[in-house]
Amino acid sequence: MKLLSKKVATVALLGSLVVSGALAGCSSNSTSSSSKDGQTTITVWGMGEEAKSLPKIAKDFEKENPKIHVQVQALPWDKAHDKLLTAVASKQGPDVVQMGTTWIPEFASAGALMDLSKSSDKYPELAADNFFDGSVETTKYDNKVVGVPWYIDTRVLYYRTDLLKKVGYDKAPQTWDELSDAAKKLKARGGNNYGISIDANEQSLSFMLARQNGSKLLDGNKPLFNQKEFVDAVKYMDSFFKNGSAPKNDIGLDAIAAFKGDGIVPMFISGPWMVKLINDQAPELKGKWATAVLPAKENNISALGGSDLSVFQYTKHKDAALKFAAYMSKPETQIEWLKLVNAMPANKKAWEDSSLQNDPNLKVFGEQMKNSQPVPVIKQWEPIAQAFLKSNEQIFRGGADVQKTMDDFNKKAEEILSK
Repeated sequence: MKLLSKKVATVALLGSLVVSGALAGCSSNSTSSSSKDGQTTITVWGMGEEAKSLPKIAKDFEKENPKIHVQVQALPWDKAHDKLLTAVASKQGPDVVQMGTTWIPEFASAGALMDLSKSSDKYPELAADNFFDGSVETTKYDNKVVGVPWYIDTRVLYYRTDLLKKVGYDKAPQTWDELSDAAKKLKARGGNNYGISIDANEQSLSFMLARQNGSKLLDGNKPLFNQKEFVDAVKYMDSFFKNGSAPKNDIGLDAIAAFKGDGIVPMFISGPWMVKLINDQAPELKGKWATAVLPAKENNISALGGSDLSVFQYTKHKDAALKFAAYMSKPETQIEWLKLVNAMPANKKAWEDSSLQNDPNLKVFGEQMKNSQPVPVIKQWEPIAQAFLKSNEQIFRGGADVQKTMDDFNKKAEEILSK
């Protein structure tokens, strides 16, 4: 079953954040320049299909700033990392660069991203108070601010309201216990039906649940993955597989196909991109499904991903680059970006827009953002997360003892953190 990572649906979240083939003449190691008529040219790099819509925003920026020309280039996500490494090594690259939130530690530690700590003095649009606290955390590294939040990606619960009502739930499950109970009752419909999809390959899910159970994940440089809070969260996730309310294996259906019709999988946890997919691919479900903030244990913290915008350390046009980043941070610009690519705004004021307030399924993401956190902003996090996926597979597929497996994983995390 194709559930439910940002990478499959686009990428995110944990994921995890611009432009057109019309500008293909811009090479990957292009640099900024100033033309003879005094016009400054800056280069912006963005990632993925979404990036191909950025020239529209860039043209609007140029209308307000006729002395600045923006060259934009879209890079495939699978190529972008290597191109950025080349840019860092050569000290030649973009002026502004889209950074997936999990990439920030690596490139900030390499000295590739400009410290923007004082930039809000001249460009108030960049001030941290404009954005959700969780998204601001993704821009910080080593006591520096090396980016500005652009768009966000968090996780909420998707559920079939009609099917939940049949098993006694007039609203979404509010707690861990209710979620487990609802999933078991939905599974009891029989046949090939399940209660919920748990994507064991979504690395953010277990860490998200652990935080909901009170785990800090790390205490400085000390991993806490074999402590009770984390271990019990892993056991909770595994319980859905053990009682059969979540499928262990691919059952041959993608997320939308499993959600519609009889609702083979009537609940799942995913990001904002799924709202449009359901509306487009399952219009017959109108009025029969909804989104809700995540059920809570100690809290209902969700995972946070998305993208930031950073200024390349070696830019020759700092002010023009900052002016562009500030423009992209305005609420009205982020609402325009929402309309173009369905990416949720990081600016809190943007959520007052009617396009979000009048859509209950999108509005929920703004509510969840008040209680969403990124993964720890450290260079070693990605290898730790990959190591966890291998350990977790031993549990839900092989039936390995949870405590022992987490003891072993914690030792591996200690080794990774010591490097």
